[in-house]
Amino acid sequence: MKENLIKIKKMLQGLSFRTGVIVLLCAIPCYILSFAQMALPISTYTKGVLWFVLFGLAKTFQYGGLTIIGVEGIKRLKRRLSISK
Repeated sequence: MKENLIKIKKMLQGLSFRTGVIVLLCAIPCYILSFAQMALPISTYTKGVLWFVLFGLAKTFQYGGLTIIGVEGIKRLKRRLSISK
């Protein structure tokens, strides 16, 4: 099991910086939808299931994007954000 996770991590780290940013941006709508669906007139059980799925997707996109970007990508983003201020 651990070997498979290491293989997946190496595969994700081989993707480009741009792909990592796109994956991170996919997390934003999932976070919004996971909480916005609470306003829908549906059963509590359905709301719970929707929240679980959407929040889980958001976390998956978040951690996947961070894995793709890596430490050097995070430093790159910080440099760009500090210059633009």
